[in-house]
Parts: sequence; C-alpha cells; structure tokens
Amino acid sequence: MLALINQTVMAELQQHGKCVHASSKKKGHGFSRRYASLVKEQRARIYILRRCATMLLCWYIHGDD
Repeated sequence: MLALINQTVMAELQQHGKCVHASSKKKGHGFSRRYASLVKEQRARIYILRRCATMLLCWYIHGDD
C-alpha cells in the first residue's frame, strides 16, 4: 500500500513539473516539503475513502434488520 502511495506521489510530482533534482540543500528541502505535502494529502484521501467504505459496509450490514 505504501509503495502505491509513493508511486502516486512521485507521478504527481513529475506530472506537475515539480520534480526538481536537488543540486543544493535548499532545493532538496523544497522537494522534501512538497513530497511530504503530497504524502499528507494522499493519506487524507485514503482516510476519507476508508471512512466512506466503513460507513457503506455498516449500512449494508445493518440495513437488513
């Protein structure tokens, strides 16, 4: 799962043209910040999807009562 998130984040970075090869420490920190931001966003999306799936499953299970 983590590998899929990592691939998704890297694909988004490359798609938006934000993939910068760090030649100095300052650029490296910018890349790290963007990478961390995208990882945080992906984690939030997965959290939301997990909550929605749980809610739908609960509705499905308790809907037969």
